[in-house]
Amino acid sequence: MAHSHNLEADAQVSAALKTPPRPRARTGAWARFFGVFLDPRAYLSLFYMLLTLATGVVYFIFAVTGLSLSAGLAVLIIGVPFFLAFIGVARVISLGEGRLLEAITGERMPRRPVHPGPQVAWWTRIVNMLKDARTWTTILYLLLMLPLGIIYFTVAVTGLSMGAAFVMTPFALLGEHFGWFGSGWGVHFGNDFLNDHTAASAPVLFVLGVVLVTVLMHLARGVARLHVRLAKALLVERGA
Repeated sequence: MAHSHNLEADAQVSAALKTPPRPRARTGAWARFFGVFLDPRAYLSLFYMLLTLATGVVYFIFAVTGLSLSAGLAVLIIGVPFFLAFIGVARVISLGEGRLLEAITGERMPRRPVHPGPQVAWWTRIVNMLKDARTWTTILYLLLMLPLGIIYFTVAVTGLSMGAAFVMTPFALLGEHFGWFGSGWGVHFGNDFLNDHTAASAPVLFVLGVVLVTVLMHLARGVARLHVRLAKALLVERGA
């Protein structure tokens, strides 16, 4: 009965998420390009790219530690329950990761595992768990999150840093020229800086910085959508 209620709830939520969006008014290319700043999911996706470094480290340590201890304790009686607990926690983490991705992208991710069916012997459950491809793909996902997190974090921080530096260059030049910054600000370009080509190119740098940040927002949104596909392939059981 509870399983049937859960399936009905999942179906209702899935149908709500799949409701076709309202038709959008036609907009120009520039409006669509800069309109990314009005999309909350773009900011969430960028935050996710920054967050994945921390979660990737945690997931990687958990997976490596769990696998190592499971292998080391395999010859002892405690090895079996430890491995079962490790796999159970890994699946809970995968469900939490799925809900996080769902909140960021709006893409439906199952919130509960498929019902296991009638009760069977504990040894049969262990064998089924070892034969279940999702057991190993979930661990693979946890291991992959570290290199992916490093890549995502590096791209996000580099893009934000360069974009902010380019955007702030004209203001820093004006601030030094008019003495808006005191010595405590640490802003100093040199006595001849305003006389060289950099000052003339400041407006170009400003525009380049805005474009760079805008491209980064689009990239973050695209990365989040691609990552959801990876998560579905590795974390979601077929038929869920």
